[in-house]
Amino acid sequence: MTKPLRRDAARNREKVLVAAAAVFTEQGLGGSLEEVARRAGVGIGTVYNHFPNRDSLIDALLPARVAALDELATASNAEPDPWRAFTGFVSQLLDRMTADRGLLEAITGDHPAAEHLVEACHRGMAQLSRLLERARAAGVLRREVTDDDVVHLIWALSLLGDAAGPEAAHRCLDLALDGLRAGS
Repeated sequence: MTKPLRRDAARNREKVLVAAAAVFTEQGLGGSLEEVARRAGVGIGTVYNHFPNRDSLIDALLPARVAALDELATASNAEPDPWRAFTGFVSQLLDRMTADRGLLEAITGDHPAAEHLVEACHRGMAQLSRLLERARAAGVLRREVTDDDVVHLIWALSLLGDAAGPEAAHRCLDLALDGLRAGS
């Protein structure tokens, strides 16, 4: 059984997590741990006291990001209009992927953190499948559009957003959604 952290140690751990989330969001998973320490207002030794390596720090951050994606999918499935549910989910997911370089790298890259996202990705795919099936059943999504088509679209647009900016990614998303809509 692990001993509970002293109050100041718990505060420092939380500061490190907040700073790391900001650094990895802005700079990706390769962001400097020295920058994490600087933003947290602690020494680098404090970072390593709480997290023996970069991967353990990343692992500590992932549950909150995964929970946010799960909440997004659940909220989207609660939207009564099938087209708005689908397009809202895809648009908001793209927003998160282009705003958070660390999450983008964890999901699309070959980083060890990606292993922890496998279960979340399976849940997300199940949610996406439900959204797509509802849209197909309502006749608003072209029948030949597959789950993989949409995953590849989001992935590609996330990478575009990282390279060219979120506006470019959303413009291309709008064009793609027009093409995915039934009757287009």
